[in-house]
Amino acid sequence: MICRNSDERGRRREETLRIVHIQQLRAALEMQTTQSFFHLQGWEQIGGEMSQSISSLNPPKTFSKKNALLPSFPSFPSYSLCTLRTKRLPTTSLAIMSSQQQPSLDILNQGGHHDELLNVIRRTLSNCLSETYLHETVPGLKSKTRGKVRDIYDAGDYLVLVTTDRQSAFDRVLASIPFKGEVLNKTSLWWFDKTQHITPNAVVSAPDKNVTIAKKCSVFPVEFVVRGYVTGSTETSLWTVYKKGVRNYCGNVLPEGMVKNQKLPANILTPTTKATDHDVPVTPTEIIERGLMTQAEYDEASTKALSLFEYGQHVALEHGLLLVDTKYEFGKRPDGTLLLIDEVHTPDSSRYWIAQSYEKRFQNGLEPQNVDKEFLRLWFKEHCNPYEDEVLPDAPDELVCELARRYILLYETITNSRFEPPQEEELIHDRISRNVSLALSSLKQ
Repeated sequence: MICRNSDERGRRREETLRIVHIQQLRAALEMQTTQSFFHLQGWEQIGGEMSQSISSLNPPKTFSKKNALLPSFPSFPSYSLCTLRTKRLPTTSLAIMSSQQQPSLDILNQGGHHDELLNVIRRTLSNCLSETYLHETVPGLKSKTRGKVRDIYDAGDYLVLVTTDRQSAFDRVLASIPFKGEVLNKTSLWWFDKTQHITPNAVVSAPDKNVTIAKKCSVFPVEFVVRGYVTGSTETSLWTVYKKGVRNYCGNVLPEGMVKNQKLPANILTPTTKATDHDVPVTPTEIIERGLMTQAEYDEASTKALSLFEYGQHVALEHGLLLVDTKYEFGKRPDGTLLLIDEVHTPDSSRYWIAQSYEKRFQNGLEPQNVDKEFLRLWFKEHCNPYEDEVLPDAPDELVCELARRYILLYETITNSRFEPPQEEELIHDRISRNVSLALSSLKQ
């Protein structure tokens, strides 16, 4: 926000840093609040062409014009304080409102750290973790189960879950994405920790960037899919079935007249069975009648799923994102305790949109800006039939790199952490084997 500064002593300072209450900011010429953002609508010309790059701006911008400036800065309703930085120019005082507690919300922005990430990602295209064989290299691992993304190893009382770089959609593997496994594992661990007040989980430890050791439990053959919007491009997506005329889906009555990407009146649960080839939508009644869960088990799991999603939406919005839909899985311990398992709110299991631009793009009939694998899904749908074609085309390197970058930036935005690519030259599988061996030895002591 641009403001006059009549304090001559202040003019002599190179930069001033103050903590102020959001409600006390009166410097903006025109400000409006939209969801969790402040938008600059313009500024008063005070003199001189603004052409200096202001390094403290969040997200980084370079001023070269006297108008048409529309950057956005996060304001977080749950925090009462924000940071006001003022940068002295010859005839103006430039004040930038940002938050020290959160990273930039413009996570699709090019430049700086993002360009560095792309360079590292390109160099790592040939060193992805596509397959693992820890049962051949780590003593004590009994067997391997290969999932679409995770390889699961039986370690007696525990399971060793290795999150690979495999990218799945349409119930099959599409490509390998650099650092994807590490990012998913770290994102899940962060959410597992943050959601313990809602439900216990199966996590024991994380001995490696790609690995989680978990408690063994009986897994319910049901995925709890929670949705907040009518959207999607797969056969089981809510928009796909809605546009075909379906108005009762998985036990939910859907209102007439909805359009793609519209927010639902309330979050809904649309469970599916964990089938080998394709996940199949199912109603709560069918789950009970088929003996997949008892009524009590379903009631507990469904309540937890809806609570997890509501909490996830709240946290995501504080970080400038919309949690659109996601899935949860639960398991049962011998003592009857239900545990949250697998993954939580990752860009693989969830759909995220940029909150700032959603409403305007929706009103204009445009697709939301997304930070998940949806654009990869759309590319494959445009170039093949991903459900029926036996052989799929290779995803272009640019697409693979962009997806890796988005996953990393989502992790950084949600967790307020900086992703540090590994510096060592060690092969990923060798590193994982060593770390898992040490962890299992420690658990036996």
